[in-house]
Amino acid sequence: MTHLGGLTSSTVDPSQWNGMVASLPGAHLLQSREWAAIKEPIGWQPTYRAWRAGDSLLAAALILTRTIRLGGLASLLKVMYVPKGPLLQDWADFSLRAKVLSDLVKLGKDNGAIFIKIDPDVTLGSTGPGRNQLNLDPRGEAICADLRKRGWVLSQEQIQFRNTVLVDLIPSEDELLARMKQKSRYNIRLAQRSNVAIRLGNQDDIPLLARMYAETAARDGFVIRGESYYHETWRTFMANPSPQTPEAQSDPAADALIAEVEGEPVAGLILYRFASKAWYMYGMSRAVHREKMPNYLLQWEAMRRAKATGCHTYDLWGAPELDDPDDPLAGVYRFKAGLGGHYVRTIGAWDYPIRPMGYFMYTRVMPKVLEFMRRKARDRLQRQALEA
Repeated sequence: MTHLGGLTSSTVDPSQWNGMVASLPGAHLLQSREWAAIKEPIGWQPTYRAWRAGDSLLAAALILTRTIRLGGLASLLKVMYVPKGPLLQDWADFSLRAKVLSDLVKLGKDNGAIFIKIDPDVTLGSTGPGRNQLNLDPRGEAICADLRKRGWVLSQEQIQFRNTVLVDLIPSEDELLARMKQKSRYNIRLAQRSNVAIRLGNQDDIPLLARMYAETAARDGFVIRGESYYHETWRTFMANPSPQTPEAQSDPAADALIAEVEGEPVAGLILYRFASKAWYMYGMSRAVHREKMPNYLLQWEAMRRAKATGCHTYDLWGAPELDDPDDPLAGVYRFKAGLGGHYVRTIGAWDYPIRPMGYFMYTRVMPKVLEFMRRKARDRLQRQALEA
């Protein structure tokens, strides 16, 4: 335990973690105990750290540590990552920010890491609903300047999406529909008239969802993990009781929503909820009945369900750079923006290089190896889809 002006830092029992995290601003699914449990079998060891002043919780960080074993270089390739964290009661609090960042760097040095990565949900800029002009947030700009001054560098590997679209769920359902673009409302009504039905899935539907997700990846040309990863990820969160009130959201949960036409599954999504916020991280669809617009009705039902269970925000998880029309997410963004949300850019992922040579190898050499592996995986998925 360390002390600075009454602020103490200590490790936390995992059984107490979710309730603590849920109480902090910016609480995120990827800072939950369940996310650590998913990552641990594939080599990420969790550390749960909290900062307090007396009885007041001021910050927390789930820190994942992994050793990349490449022959005799294993000792050089230990990395640390704080997914969507650290979480601070107030990122604008200079003293608190300095203490948390310095403690994280010390932890990285003590553990022999080559670098430590953070990517908190701190807003750098946003737009109003239906607008494309980014308004920069002075607080976010000041935090970026402070990170640079302390030796942090904007990461070349933005593991999570830096940009997203957020839908405010506080207004009534009629107001939510009114905020959508006319085409989105029309497509929701078209799906309803076309007898698209949305049902709540369960764990028995996970293989179906995984197959649809693989079909989506092959059709749209993006790389996904092996099927077992999604089985484990979705099952872990679906195993938690689905929260019915804001007070019950101290543990994250997930629902599978499946769109059907005359009993035939045609699309689906996984709706995550934690700390009064919802996320759309995985969506999947088949090539059949796409003209009936099942994805629009799925999103509307996800928003209604999230709102009914106490969520105030729906994060559509991923958006392009506004000034890059060639960004692969540009088409997806048009779909998401039509749902009535506003664009948000966070400060993104930042790295603190502790061992410069190891950091160079990890950030410059390994990405080329990984890209080669991704191309092979993409080709394999496409062949499997053609053979199915």
